[in-house]
Amino acid sequence: MDLNLRNKTVLITGGSKGIGLACAKEFAAEGCNLHLVSRTKEDLENAKKEIEAEHGVQIKIHSFDLSNSMHVDQLVKNCPTIDILVNNAGAIPAGDIQAVEEERWRAAWDLKVFGYINMTRRYYPLMRDAGGGVIMNIIGLAGVRVDRNYIAGSAGNASIIGFTHAMGAHALDEGMRVLGVCPGAVQTERITTMLKTRARDEKGDENRWQDYFSGMPLNRPALVEEIADVVVFLCSERASWLTGTTINLDGGVANRGGY
Repeated sequence: MDLNLRNKTVLITGGSKGIGLACAKEFAAEGCNLHLVSRTKEDLENAKKEIEAEHGVQIKIHSFDLSNSMHVDQLVKNCPTIDILVNNAGAIPAGDIQAVEEERWRAAWDLKVFGYINMTRRYYPLMRDAGGGVIMNIIGLAGVRVDRNYIAGSAGNASIIGFTHAMGAHALDEGMRVLGVCPGAVQTERITTMLKTRARDEKGDENRWQDYFSGMPLNRPALVEEIADVVVFLCSERASWLTGTTINLDGGVANRGGY
């Protein structure tokens, strides 16, 4: 299936690792040129080298902390013309309302929530006026399947879901699409490290980290490539009627009873 993405320009935040890097690789495989953004220049350089070795596309990297709106403004100046924006940067800490102090909560939302808002605020009118495009928000299942022990993430992701629905509802009238995906458990470096620590603390052996996969759909988390495949398709012309909605990529977990 030809997705008609060749020569499109895609900007991916949090693009040096995990889901963001997997998306970058998949877009590159479709012939897209890339702008990759993250805080760490070394990680960006490694990602660029890895993708360039396999795909002959143009890749530019930008080391910015997008929790700072001034950095968002500078990023827009550096690359004002894009066809697809993938908002992916940010991780919100776990814990109940007493465990996550205000300063830590605000810092996480400045990147994951307000970062998405500010990127959309800056890029939506530019993309619209240039003829249209797609804004894809990588959100998280906690916004759908809320959890008091992940209270900051549940509230933040729910906010982004509402934001995505509202921004996307009339976007087609302006040649735009705004939509999102809500992954459940995904096997990223971050999750692997967390599970190894948990296995060491609870089981006395970090090599038993995969024990925690038991009970998941297919007894494993999603692979980053499985998330990226859906993201790339949704950003293509093959999904041109889809906007103002979010897709749960969770193996059916959101519709299972209990917790």
